[in-house]
Amino acid sequence: MAATSNYVLITPARNEAQFIGLTLQSMVEQTHRPLKWVIVSDGSTDGTDEIVRKYVADYSWIELLRMPDRKERHFAGKAHAFNAGYERVKDLDFDVIGNLDADVSFDADHFESLIARFAEYPQVGVLGAPFREGNYQYDYRFTSVDSVWGGCQLFRRECFEMIGGYAPLESGGVDLVAVVTARMKGWQSRTYFGKVCIHHRQMNSAMNKGLKLKFKWGEKDYRLGSHPVWHIFRCAYQMKYSPYIVGGALMLAGYYYAAITRCPRSVSAEFIDFRGKEQMNRLKRFIARKPQIAEGAVSPQMAARPSSSGGGL
Repeated sequence: MAATSNYVLITPARNEAQFIGLTLQSMVEQTHRPLKWVIVSDGSTDGTDEIVRKYVADYSWIELLRMPDRKERHFAGKAHAFNAGYERVKDLDFDVIGNLDADVSFDADHFESLIARFAEYPQVGVLGAPFREGNYQYDYRFTSVDSVWGGCQLFRRECFEMIGGYAPLESGGVDLVAVVTARMKGWQSRTYFGKVCIHHRQMNSAMNKGLKLKFKWGEKDYRLGSHPVWHIFRCAYQMKYSPYIVGGALMLAGYYYAAITRCPRSVSAEFIDFRGKEQMNRLKRFIARKPQIAEGAVSPQMAARPSSSGGGL
């Protein structure tokens, strides 16, 4: 794979008028532009389509695809929208396919830098950059470098097709399941610290807010096969962040409520076993003070952002 390999992007967007202009401007300024960028408007009603159309008129590689209107809002919508976009690009000659959220911005050489990493590391199937929200950024002393944030995930085409793309999970975890499945299939996943995405909307705030959000994080961890011992340590770690104590306690309650009431799992038994082993190995390294550190890791002075994905503590 050449350092300047062709890539395509798909952006599922539902009512993203507040921030999508920042994403569009970041993309048209890229030093290595995609072969095609399909923005899939998933029933938007807030002017998202109008903003995108202004760019479509000037840039032939940007395409707007409108999905049928739907009243309900769930996480599976992202996968359905992405898959619709994939139908528009699957016959093109590209090496890398990526999901790009509609509420991020980044440097002009962001994708040039990321695409070059695929050429450098042929065993890597999924790649991304860390994100920053306001003054917060993940502290990679405590989370794994193989966790790839879902707001900007790039897949080697062979890897993406091997895992069957994004699974439509209504309860969430679409991005996490894709990355873990890639590792189950023998690929590596990596976060590249040379670049960063600025995330302009607080994670998961579109559907749940406040303390309810923490409880839902716990439920989702159970549905996605997080190991119970790992989850206890994860909740204890999260208690040091606002809302102090209560947030971590609610995450723990959400997890065990889901377990006691036998909420249906969103993933297979094989996935649960694989993820549990990964988490316990990571926990052992953490306790032994041997966290995964990669060159260019974020500064220890940056506060660790509580994660909804379960990629780190």
